[in-house]
Amino acid sequence: MLAATTVLPAAVFLAGAVGAEPGNTDELPPPAAADAPPPEDAPPPPDWGLPVPDLLSNWAMPAPQALPPSVVNEHGMQVKTILVARSISEAFPQIHDMIGVRPDGQRWHPSGLAIDVMIPNPGSPEGIALGDEIVAYALRNSGRFALQDAIWRGTYYTPGGPSGSGNGHYDHVHITTFGGGYPNGGEEYLREEG
Repeated sequence: MLAATTVLPAAVFLAGAVGAEPGNTDELPPPAAADAPPPEDAPPPPDWGLPVPDLLSNWAMPAPQALPPSVVNEHGMQVKTILVARSISEAFPQIHDMIGVRPDGQRWHPSGLAIDVMIPNPGSPEGIALGDEIVAYALRNSGRFALQDAIWRGTYYTPGGPSGSGNGHYDHVHITTFGGGYPNGGEEYLREEG
């Protein structure tokens, strides 16, 4: 008896479906996709006059830019010393003179490990501030430059901070790198990103 009461309502439900009644010859309409043109023939989406955001441009990274040669003669300098010289030349356009390889009683200049960044009007407040900025810039980029030290106005600086006397250097900032080897012609000296 229970089976009869369950089957009857299901039959009534199914009989109420479209096209299920006896004598109904109406057919269901074809699916809408049948009327749509194939994708290659589809018209372009409507232009609503609104800008379409370029979502990928926010993810694109600009290609690093090469640094131009610096104001110093780079002959005989090692790659990290060239990088610091070029970076300083670009970051501080007021610098018009640097000294790289030269005879010296210490090994740093003759080995291409050091540059002297000559400061215009080094005793003026502006000159002192410029030298301070260059030292701070070198220290901020110490990893990138393989910085060993900087000397300015009697203070010896390492990436860890000031550490003692630097014996002079009142007209220029002396910067020493760990070198990175001599160039072979295939080096790229790139601008700092960010």
